[in-house]
Amino acid sequence: MKKTGIWIATGALLVTSGMAFAQGSISGKAILQGAAPAEKAIKMDADPYCAKTHATGVTTKHYIVGPGGGLANVFVYVKDGLAGKTFPVPKEAKLLDQQNCLYVPYVMGIQVGQLLQIQNDDSTLHNVHCMAKNNPEFNLGQPVKGMKSEKVFTKPEVMVQFKCDVHPWMFAYVGVLDHPFYAVTKEDGSFTITGLPPGEYTLEAWHHKGGTLTQKIKVEAGEAKAPDFIFKPKT
Repeated sequence: MKKTGIWIATGALLVTSGMAFAQGSISGKAILQGAAPAEKAIKMDADPYCAKTHATGVTTKHYIVGPGGGLANVFVYVKDGLAGKTFPVPKEAKLLDQQNCLYVPYVMGIQVGQLLQIQNDDSTLHNVHCMAKNNPEFNLGQPVKGMKSEKVFTKPEVMVQFKCDVHPWMFAYVGVLDHPFYAVTKEDGSFTITGLPPGEYTLEAWHHKGGTLTQKIKVEAGEAKAPDFIFKPKT
């Protein structure tokens, strides 16, 4: 794995468990080393509504690769290093939408106790099937456009898979954590995790095809740049 230097930036104070810490941040990148496997065509003809929402053919998007091999949709989070610390649950809800018979976003994160809103933005029936293992599994229908359901996860779980039982090509992945220190890589593969107290951490990067990679990093009074996460193509 490629090693790069460590750099750090300081900001305001974060208060957790009655203690004050100087904030730090971690930035880095996920890279796909090698050519991505060819994507497969998605056939939506079984539901005419879904088919007509796309002017051109739709393919899977297992590997979204940008310039220099930057890999999108990688969930990066602090796996270890926060024991004994607690963090407030965000008041704002997270949205998992269904648009043009696809889940949006494809990969996302949420905190334990934070409200998840699941919305149908299509004029067709969707069936939201949450395949959780640490949390209760649920399966609910959303037959009407604009319908919204609300759920809350009570335990950490990386990752929770969502699928639609009506449209078998529809999947989404949600990382559930008991802290807010996570990010999803952008189309250029980059990510930034902010607000961390100084300490030694284990970062994990998850990709639904590429698997998981971990690395250690130390955040001191400043900023930290993580070595690249190098994924290899898998079918």
